[in-house]
Amino acid sequence: MSGLRREIKRRNYDRFSEEEKRVIIEDYLQSGMTKREIWKKYTGRSADHGSILYWMYKYGYHCTPPQKSVTFVPQKSSMNKQDSLPDFAYLQMQKRITELEKQLQASEMKSIAYQTMIELAEREFNISIKKKFNTKPSKQ
Repeated sequence: MSGLRREIKRRNYDRFSEEEKRVIIEDYLQSGMTKREIWKKYTGRSADHGSILYWMYKYGYHCTPPQKSVTFVPQKSSMNKQDSLPDFAYLQMQKRITELEKQLQASEMKSIAYQTMIELAEREFNISIKKKFNTKPSKQ
């Protein structure tokens, strides 16, 4: 196992084989070290920019936080991927829903303000701005 670690350390950190990625993940899960410490151990660089987490999701390690610490367990391959979304995908969808609700509320407020502006203009200037739908189009 240590021979593989030395070989991994010398290689370009962008190009790990599937076996090497799994070794890094297993070392992270079993050692209790942080992702940053594991990444530095294998690559000599301080930040992994999410690579370890990406590999964990890619190879089926599921995040189940008991309290403050996060533990990962491999997902069963027989499970349907649509049955349980990864936590990050669920959070992204919740964030998107919140953004869309805010946009909808802003749009509704703009519509009310626009209608109020038209009604005020019609009263103040005594002109008809709203289109009447039951009139016939003019012939030219």
